[in-house]
Amino acid sequence: MNPAYAAYRQTSIQTASPERLLIMLIDGLIASLERAKSAIEEGNPVEAHRHLIKAQDIVREGLLGPLDMRYEVSQSLAKLYEYYHRRLVEANLRKDVAAVEEVLDHMRGWRETWLQAAAKAAQERATALQNPEGSSADSVSSVPQVPTHG
Repeated sequence: MNPAYAAYRQTSIQTASPERLLIMLIDGLIASLERAKSAIEEGNPVEAHRHLIKAQDIVREGLLGPLDMRYEVSQSLAKLYEYYHRRLVEANLRKDVAAVEEVLDHMRGWRETWLQAAAKAAQERATALQNPEGSSADSVSSVPQVPTHG
């Protein structure tokens, strides 16, 4: 990897908001799943395995690992992420395109959901900054928080 790009990428990660980090993880997961699917379809099990392992790692370490299990929403997300991980293990063992597509479809939906939540949170933060006298605990508590990085 180009050293300048690597430095830019590292800075982007270090300065990203929790919402943006989550979207970056999902983008990486989607890219790995798309590459795995292509490799399976092309009959390249070694490449498929490599991309499926990367996808499994993103689910396990990037999405599931940081969940704060004190919250019910995190417990629900954990069950979903564990299911996705299981499907990816199955996809890897069988080189199953349908299992990859299933997780890929879900991740595309989650990406859109988190993009909308991040936009709403940013809008509400901006509104709170413009109206500091109205930014009591009531307005702060209405800002959606990303439960995966709490």
